[in-house]
Amino acid sequence: MRVLVIEDDADAAAFVKRVLGDAGHTVDVRGDGDSGLNQARGGEYDALVVDRMLPGMDGVKLLKSYREGGGRAPALFLSALGEVDHRVEGLQAGGDDYLVKPYAPSELVARVEALGRRSAADAPTTRLSVGGLDMDLLSRSVTRDGAKIDLQPREFRLLEFLMRHAGQVVTRTMLLEKVWDYHFDPQTNVIDVHISRLRGKIDKDFEKPLLHTVRGAGYRLEA
Repeated sequence: MRVLVIEDDADAAAFVKRVLGDAGHTVDVRGDGDSGLNQARGGEYDALVVDRMLPGMDGVKLLKSYREGGGRAPALFLSALGEVDHRVEGLQAGGDDYLVKPYAPSELVARVEALGRRSAADAPTTRLSVGGLDMDLLSRSVTRDGAKIDLQPREFRLLEFLMRHAGQVVTRTMLLEKVWDYHFDPQTNVIDVHISRLRGKIDKDFEKPLLHTVRGAGYRLEA
């Protein structure tokens, strides 16, 4: 994980950096609220560790500004202020967790890593990849080994479903329901036609096929 620590006490900041670094994380440090906010906005961090009492902009105002600007990295407050009202204020400002000083190093690591897992679970999937076949869900583009593949909308939707279930057998019923929005069998060869077209685009000019027919069961996309 990449973590930003915003702490004005140099010794405390060095301690947090060492503890998280020893746990295998990359840590940047800023010593005041203004530079901490700018760094948080400009960097791609998996978690923020923010002291409440900071020179310039305090931790609560910092996190409010960060959230209002669209910042999404989960944040852990570190503070000697441990009353319920203080903790509530920090969480309402956009904090995800609150750890009162003094604390055990192992608890700091555990809480930061828990925030990272939560952030990863909440992050939307924007790219899919199977054996050199890459799909960008934002730009709606597909490439294989860097070569662009042009797909029709239905072909894109079909491939997306297959890639999301890579390595699994996908039945015709699943495809009818999830790709065509049919909840009955239209008794047509629409699936066969689209699978054939898709296979021609993603496998034809490549040595190793990715899209396989599983006799009597359905289809499977796998490297």
